[in-house]
This record gives sequence, C-alpha cells and structure tokens, in this order.
Amino acid sequence: MADRLRAYLQLARLDRPIGNFLLLWPVLWALWLAAGGLPDLDTLAIFVLGVVVMRAAGCVINDYADRYIDAHVKRTCRRPFATGRVTERESLLLFVALCLVAFGLVLLTNPLTILLSLGAVALAASYPFTKRYSHLPQVHLGAAFGWAIPMAFAAQTGAVPPMAWLLLIANILWTTVYDTMYAMVDRDDDLKLGVKSTAILFGELDRPMIGILQLLMLIALIQVGLRAGLGPLYYAGLAAAAGFGAYQQYLIRSYERSACFRAFLNNAWLGGAIFLGIAGDLHLPLGP
Repeated sequence: MADRLRAYLQLARLDRPIGNFLLLWPVLWALWLAAGGLPDLDTLAIFVLGVVVMRAAGCVINDYADRYIDAHVKRTCRRPFATGRVTERESLLLFVALCLVAFGLVLLTNPLTILLSLGAVALAASYPFTKRYSHLPQVHLGAAFGWAIPMAFAAQTGAVPPMAWLLLIANILWTTVYDTMYAMVDRDDDLKLGVKSTAILFGELDRPMIGILQLLMLIALIQVGLRAGLGPLYYAGLAAAAGFGAYQQYLIRSYERSACFRAFLNNAWLGGAIFLGIAGDLHLPLGP
C-alpha cells in the first residue's frame, strides 16, 4: 500500500515542488496586480490550492500521454509508468479526480472565472499530445500554465482587463524559455524518438533564441509595470530577474544535461524576484 501511494505521489509530482512554484508565481503576480495589493484571502487560498491540484493533474495526464516514451528517456525512465508501478486506468482515474477537485475550488468563485476554467482544463489535457505534432509544445504549455492569470483577475475583480492578457503573454514567453532549457536536457533522446520541442527547432541557435525570448518577456513585464503604475521596487525586481536570466545563459553554455536542468530550476528564483518586486512596490511604494 505504501509503495502504491508513493507511486501516485510521484506520478502527480507531489514529491517535486519546483513545478508548483513555476505555476504559482504568475498567479501571485496576477492576484496582487488585480487587487492592487493583498488579494482577498479566500481567493488567494483557492488559487494556491488550485495551482497545486491542477499541476498534479497536468503531470498525470502528461505521463499517460508519454507512457510509451518515458522508458526510453534517461531523465524519465524511473517514472511510475515507465517502471510499471501504475496502470493506464489508475492514471486516468487520478486525473479525473484531481480535475474534479480543482473544479470544486473554482465553483467557489464567480461565473466568469468558472467559464474561464474550461479553457484551463482543455489546455492542460491537450498539452502532452502537442509534442507529437508541433515543435512548439512549450508555447502551448505556457498558455496552459498561464491561463490562471486571467482567471485570477476575473476572480478578484470580476473582469479581465488588457493588462491580464499582457501578463499572460509575458508568462508564455517565460515558460517557453525555461521549458526549452528543460527540453535541452532530453534533446538527444527526443531526436531518436521523434518527439518535437523548441530545443530541437532552435537547434544551434537555442541560446540566442532563449535570449531573445527572455528580452521579450522583460519588455512585456515593463509594459505591465507602466500600465499598473508601478515604481522603483518593481523595476528592481525585473533587474534581479534579468540577472537570473543572464546566469541561466551562463549555465547552459556547456549544453551539459545537469547544467541545463539547473538553469531550468533557477527560474523559480526568477519568478520569485518578480513577485517580490510587485508586492514590495504595492505595499511599500517609493514614488510620490
């Protein structure tokens, strides 16, 4: 029983919280910007729990989609599906159960947020299959990860202003950056298996393309700051984020698997720096 429970936890990646941070930071950006400071505590709790649950659901359906691939990839060969510790039926039941829990949380919000949540489920369920047909699954993942941004604005304010969509664009760019680094870890295996990714699409131009995407993300976030009337602390957070981005470029210069994975993990700090800039500026404004 303990082994089976451990397999379910690993299938849902509850033993690896890094993914929760990568989803959670943009949600916190959105909630603080929508509220102009500390959001409603019940809305905050709903979205924090929702992020954890939907990230787990996304991991489950991802492993189901990759059940014939993971055993042949160095990084994923020990996952529960690859080692035969869970069945297809079990994974689908777990995915449905997690989605129902997430939907139950959304029902505690308002009609607009509930309507938007349907898009979140569609994006999360379809993402794992895009890597078979497109070299841009990272962009699809960015939309799936970032869809909670318009939902957060809708839950907090009852509307989705243009700033929310601009923040979503910034998140799609950021997700494409860090998931390309993630895909660089698996590039050799993916090429053999016919799995597509931006890391394969960019090829020898991967580092310059990542740099361009990092720059575009920062430009989008500067535009968010201008629209929200944010001040020095916010831009200090963006400067720190730019520093983390430069460090990630340094890490991936060798193309070693472990270094690319460390660059991917470093994005949790980048997202946190942006959040501290937003929260600090809203709670401790330094402007006139």
